[in-house]
Amino acid sequence: MWPGTDVKIHESFPTYYLPYNESVSFEDRVAKIIEWFTAKDPINLGLLYWEEPDDTGHDVGPDSPLMGPVIADVDRKLGYLIKMLKKAKLWNNVNLIITSDHGMTQCSKQRVIELDRYLDKDHYTLIDHSPVAAILPKEGKYNEVYDALAGAHPNLTVYKKEEIPERWHYKHNDRVQPIVAVADEGWYILQNKSDEFLLGNHGYDNALAEMHPIFLAHGPAFRKNFTKEAMNSTDLYPLLCHLLNVTALPHNGSFRNVQDLLSSAAPKAISYTQSPTHLLGSDKPGGYEQEESYPYYIGISLGSIITIVFFVVLIKHLIHSQVPTLHYMQVEVAQPLLQA
Repeated sequence: MWPGTDVKIHESFPTYYLPYNESVSFEDRVAKIIEWFTAKDPINLGLLYWEEPDDTGHDVGPDSPLMGPVIADVDRKLGYLIKMLKKAKLWNNVNLIITSDHGMTQCSKQRVIELDRYLDKDHYTLIDHSPVAAILPKEGKYNEVYDALAGAHPNLTVYKKEEIPERWHYKHNDRVQPIVAVADEGWYILQNKSDEFLLGNHGYDNALAEMHPIFLAHGPAFRKNFTKEAMNSTDLYPLLCHLLNVTALPHNGSFRNVQDLLSSAAPKAISYTQSPTHLLGSDKPGGYEQEESYPYYIGISLGSIITIVFFVVLIKHLIHSQVPTLHYMQVEVAQPLLQA
């Protein structure tokens, strides 16, 4: 159970799911997922979501002393999950991954950027809010809005859509607005101070350490007592596909970036294709491996054969048209190439 569980994706629902309901206790969620793993026809992938420490982190900020009890409670819940997995005799049989979709940083009302100070609110629509403000200028106001905002505040970076850094994998979607304003870490973008304000927030540059989520893994597929300095969240997808032995769709991750997490007993990956990925904190493509599929090699082979045949026919035509007396040599030269 997680937000979006009960939404069709490609006309399909998960095999088993619960409509998202924040009031369902963690213990009940654990009981349900263990029930599915131990059923007569068990699941092979279960996803369990918990709202903390995100909810409280937004309210009080991650640096608040009030976060201590929240973190302690999450730790107890993790202990409960492990206890129930052991009780169901799943602890040594399933691969458990604990992670998050983001980190969080402390904000302050002393670090606020008010757009009303620099822009006429009738000249644009604010589509998305802090820390990445997506701005849609009204017709004929694009240059005026951009010029007014660019360089307006030392803790605000303003991009035209085509200037957004490649490493964010963000600028090519139709939903991205013509102007994007990005706040520095801990700064907040508001139209004015009457807008909603959160003491903790995320969505800042993913190169910042405080935006990085946690990753813990345990199970027969993973090495024991192994620590890795960092990984890209996009690498989680090919890792899960590998563990499930399913073919991945095109993506921006790299299985090779996380292969060192696995024990030698881990299942062998089947072929899949990848889109280029970008290393964390880099503006340039790189650090990815193309893991080719059989169709790729078949395509290369067929393309090579077609090219060879084309050149053979071309050579045959030229020799025939320019040197008719060498016809017998043409056949002798061309035939071995055609056989190849």
